[in-house]
Amino acid sequence: LIFPPQLGAQAGVDTWFAMAGLAVSAVFLPILGVIAVVRAGSLTDLASRVHPAFATVFTVLIYLSIGPCLAIPRTASTSFEMTVLPILTGMWFQFGYSLLFFAAAFLVALQPEKLTGRLGKFLCPMLLLLVGAMFVGCLVHPVGTYGPALPPYDQIPAVQGFLTGYQTMDTIAALNFGIVIVMNIRAFGVTDRGSVLKATVRAGVIATVLFLAVYSMLAHIGALSGAAFPGTTNGAVTLTNLVGAIFGHWGTVILAAIFFIACFNTCVGLISSCSAYFHTLVPKVPAPVWAAFFALLSMVISNAGLDQILTISVPILNILYPPAIVLILLSFLPRSIQRFSAIYPVGIAFTSVASILYAAQGMGLSIPALDRLLKAVPLSGMGLGWVLPALAGVLLGVLVSVALPPKRED
Repeated sequence: LIFPPQLGAQAGVDTWFAMAGLAVSAVFLPILGVIAVVRAGSLTDLASRVHPAFATVFTVLIYLSIGPCLAIPRTASTSFEMTVLPILTGMWFQFGYSLLFFAAAFLVALQPEKLTGRLGKFLCPMLLLLVGAMFVGCLVHPVGTYGPALPPYDQIPAVQGFLTGYQTMDTIAALNFGIVIVMNIRAFGVTDRGSVLKATVRAGVIATVLFLAVYSMLAHIGALSGAAFPGTTNGAVTLTNLVGAIFGHWGTVILAAIFFIACFNTCVGLISSCSAYFHTLVPKVPAPVWAAFFALLSMVISNAGLDQILTISVPILNILYPPAIVLILLSFLPRSIQRFSAIYPVGIAFTSVASILYAAQGMGLSIPALDRLLKAVPLSGMGLGWVLPALAGVLLGVLVSVALPPKRED
């Protein structure tokens, strides 16, 4: 809800070029991520193609970042700032809100196999209807036209849109949600692995259409708002300005409901998937105990505020996203290529090192000589310096595999 509107507000006349990039990293890659996890059996099985140790470390990092350390706290902070903060301010109001928010999310997350009934049949359709109402209002009463493209979207907007997609966390969230989606499909009586995969693909097609529709509507709303109310700093303010201008007080209520429902849905899904994973990692600790722990930890972190959480998330996502993307894409290569077993460890190693170095550079931690080398890598100026190392790693993996026994076919 936050990033597509801000993309539209800043991209202006180039909104749809930027949306094309966002669609790749925040729509298509997440759907492919879910399918990749289901095909592999689990995120651990998928990541084990690199190395068992990598599978454990990478999976834990993914679950912690998309879970209690970043994404789960962000759901409470975002919904608080959009629903309560305009009316009531103060530390104790935020604490009380987060306490109630996470208590409710914890109770719903205790039965993950029932998420389809509780979220899919009620809250998600309501969310879509509210977003649709907001979009129709912009069509009936447009507040203006698209403005000029602003930095950073004035230079190669499609690439910037792709990088903006990192902030949605959708791709790494997809790696987490795979296990919950499988549980819900099996709750309908579908148990055969091939049938589960087919059901996942069908659901993925529907999800792709809905994602594109919702993100496109939000981007259009943001483009109109950015021209009418320039200078906004985030998507929440962008939406608030336009909805308030069109719907008045009721628009603010609608927007608050949209943010609460979306954030609550995401929070429940994340608590559920994180607790399920850590229960498999440490079976002696029941999943409900893990869920309670993550809800409590997330509640504490959420009180740091949305701005602090977003600031911390940037370098972490810049490190995790590239290897996650490469891991997903490698899983869809033909079997004739995947038999070169070294493409996974070598390709991911090159990608991970590059993403860590570029993240450190972005934080001002690189040394001068290395900094010049990193800037000389093609695409580095666009924030995609990891792409060439990733390709080099995969090609090197093929060469290394030639001297190794072929991967055993199961």
